[in-house]
Amino acid sequence: MNLEIEKNRAVIAAAVDRSWRIFLAVLSVLLGLLAWHLFSKYGDMPSFIFPTLGQVWARFLKVLRNGSLLLHTAITLSEVLMGLALGAGVAILVGYLLAKSNTIERILSPYIVASQSIPIVAVAPLLIIWIGPGILSKVLIGALIVFFPVLINTIVGVRSVPNELYELMKSLQATRWQTLTMLEIPAALPVFLGGLRIGATLAVIGAVVGEFVGADQGLGFLINVGRGLYDTALVFVAVFTLILMALILYGAVVLLENKLLSWQKRR
Repeated sequence: MNLEIEKNRAVIAAAVDRSWRIFLAVLSVLLGLLAWHLFSKYGDMPSFIFPTLGQVWARFLKVLRNGSLLLHTAITLSEVLMGLALGAGVAILVGYLLAKSNTIERILSPYIVASQSIPIVAVAPLLIIWIGPGILSKVLIGALIVFFPVLINTIVGVRSVPNELYELMKSLQATRWQTLTMLEIPAALPVFLGGLRIGATLAVIGAVVGEFVGADQGLGFLINVGRGLYDTALVFVAVFTLILMALILYGAVVLLENKLLSWQKRR
């Protein structure tokens, strides 16, 4: 009976905490919109510098109706997803090799660190020149910016597996594949998914940087058009779309994490 009461209390507490967090998030957005409205109304700034909420909303409806917003969003989203998949996939493979071999780590580490010391905005023009302004260059830019955080988290996750568990798997005569799937992957998954959260948002930045440098489609291109025409409302529409895209991708990784790590919560 007492156990059932404790469970009910835990469920109620979790529901209250979730509702409170949602309330705070909504309140924060509303306060931000109110501050925007007051600043645009009483800030004595021209609309091409800082548009009102109404102007941004009207511009959003216009580009939504003519289909240009959906077209550019779809192009940027495809670049982001492919860049995230490529960067995370290569980072997992390389990270596992580095975690299991000190020799390979010593050989590759200088190149990996050097690649991350160069700003992505400096690499992007080279990739555009070498590969062209097509989608492939944007995917590679996104993959480069995703690669490092996922790589580091993969290495940390694999190396965090206790040696005692390896000895246990060895005593059970587990194969290399069984050790990988039953021990190393589940043990490294929490840390890896943390890196994937970061990578999901960085992939958006990578795609937009590539579109800034050279593109005729995508949300980055739309921002460049708005900037050139002093259409600040259009710039805000594209920026808010990018923010929404990043939030959705981040939320998708969180949902994946909750599903794959549900055994931890049950424990």
